[in-house]
Amino acid sequence: MIRYAVVGAGWISQESFLPGAAQSGNSTIEAIVTGDLEKGAKLAAFHNIPQVVSYQDYDALLASDSIDAVYIALPNSMHADYTIRAARAGKHILVEKPLATTVADAEAMIAAADQAGVFLMTAYRLHNEPGTVALLDLIRDGAIGTALIFQSVFSFQTTLGNHRLKAAHWGGPLQDLGVYSLNAARHIFAEEPVEATATVIQPKDDPRFAEIEATIAVTLRFPSGGIAQFVSSFGAGSVDNYRVIGSTGDIEMDPGFKADCAMKLRLRQNGVTRDIAFPQTDHFGAQMAYFSDCITSGKPPEADGEEGLADMLALIAIETAARTGQPQKIAVRPRPHHPTADMVRLSPVTSHRLLL
Repeated sequence: MIRYAVVGAGWISQESFLPGAAQSGNSTIEAIVTGDLEKGAKLAAFHNIPQVVSYQDYDALLASDSIDAVYIALPNSMHADYTIRAARAGKHILVEKPLATTVADAEAMIAAADQAGVFLMTAYRLHNEPGTVALLDLIRDGAIGTALIFQSVFSFQTTLGNHRLKAAHWGGPLQDLGVYSLNAARHIFAEEPVEATATVIQPKDDPRFAEIEATIAVTLRFPSGGIAQFVSSFGAGSVDNYRVIGSTGDIEMDPGFKADCAMKLRLRQNGVTRDIAFPQTDHFGAQMAYFSDCITSGKPPEADGEEGLADMLALIAIETAARTGQPQKIAVRPRPHHPTADMVRLSPVTSHRLLL
């Protein structure tokens, strides 16, 4: 078993990561690091976790032999500090996306992991989900000819007070939701975008959006001729899908990104429509199972720090395009790997969770 500490006991840890650990088959949670020890104690008792420590005791935990890895689910602005400290202590790191808030921080995180000889993985859970990888396989096998157009909407209504609405944490629908569409498009076209344009909507009469936009619409151009267009919003109804249109057919995935339901794919080719449903898997349990397998085998994870940095460079260009109204160039090294079937893990779904 690979032993993890969960750093940050907020919603994503409570809703997804802590429940998923027991479903992974090869991972266990040995500690919770939190600023609310009372809440941490309740979660620890519910999930049978032996330790709860404060942020002030994080380094002492890292220095101990009680954990092998950390899962960092803190606000974006805190990712770099807690990642670098873990790497220097010789612990592997699974960190939520976006990887960091600046390119300099992301590069420092990657360098710290490399220098320590530990793995840094960006938490792209869909890279281990069967429907997502099956869609990529169909495209690679030419099921729709050449992929030409990617379209996506990912939206929901967020609530006032959420840290994702804070500019200081690099919050916003682009970083929280748009990154899913961006990451999907990059792997669907199997290349990196070279230009971004974008526009935002920021209502003046909605206090939720005093610091960030409510909605962003993005267009990305890819070097081989592909176009990706997506809309991300914290102020619209719940929608979660994407469509890839090729030279001879198209594929829809609906739902496309959420973690709490099974993926469903619709393939249209040569006048024939085929619906494919995939088994529902615990996304976070599957992600843990994959990362723990990487740690055990010594094989680096596909969604490494460089994968997180690739998305960050595009996110920054998109933000600049929205702010200036001008197209922005994107320069990212081609990725050597994309999600493949051997990365898929099937973890049983659980209802054993405690939300505080």
